[in-house]
Amino acid sequence: MSCLKCLKYTMCVVNFVFFLCGAAIFGLGIYMSTTSKYMSIFPSLPVVNLASVVFVIGIFVTCVSFLGFLGALKENRCLLISFFILLFLLMLAELIVACLLLLYEKDIDQYIEKDLKNSMQQVRTKNESTTIDWNIIQKTFKCCGINSSADWESSVPTSCCQSTPCQAKYWKEGCYVKLKNWFESNLLGTGITVIIICSIEVLGMCFSMTLFCHISKTGLGYK
Repeated sequence: MSCLKCLKYTMCVVNFVFFLCGAAIFGLGIYMSTTSKYMSIFPSLPVVNLASVVFVIGIFVTCVSFLGFLGALKENRCLLISFFILLFLLMLAELIVACLLLLYEKDIDQYIEKDLKNSMQQVRTKNESTTIDWNIIQKTFKCCGINSSADWESSVPTSCCQSTPCQAKYWKEGCYVKLKNWFESNLLGTGITVIIICSIEVLGMCFSMTLFCHISKTGLGYK
């Protein structure tokens, strides 16, 4: 019985911490959506931007952790099984996304390159519908254009300049190569992070199912 109480309060504490983290992520998503317009690297999918992704993650983490906290605290079978199902679906979605990224890696590269070209064309024609802020990308990654400064033709932005004043000294590497190298260099860290997240999800599923089985055996039923 003492071990089950320890398990119960451990679930409460851990889920409460995740609830606070989810609320912070949710607040960050709101802040990003109100302070920055250009947060997407996919012009053809303007809705799928960094702010909206952070916003949705914050809502999901908050709701799931609340279910786990309240289910463990009240020893409610319905809330515990809901918590288990949501964690299982989340882990399944993560595995599907990882498999799709591995299977369609080349197609994704071509898709990103095509979107970058479309966005640049929109900037050159002064179309405000583009969701890429080229100035931020070029300053952050110290690159110019998609493949080189020649992509901008005669209207090279000042964010391509290596120094001030510019004197036509632009960054030699294109942003496509820089972005690709950045993603590849962070691939290991991303993989480790995903493994840690999956491990936490598996532990949460085990804890919730253990409590669920204990409540069922003791005949407490739904509270």
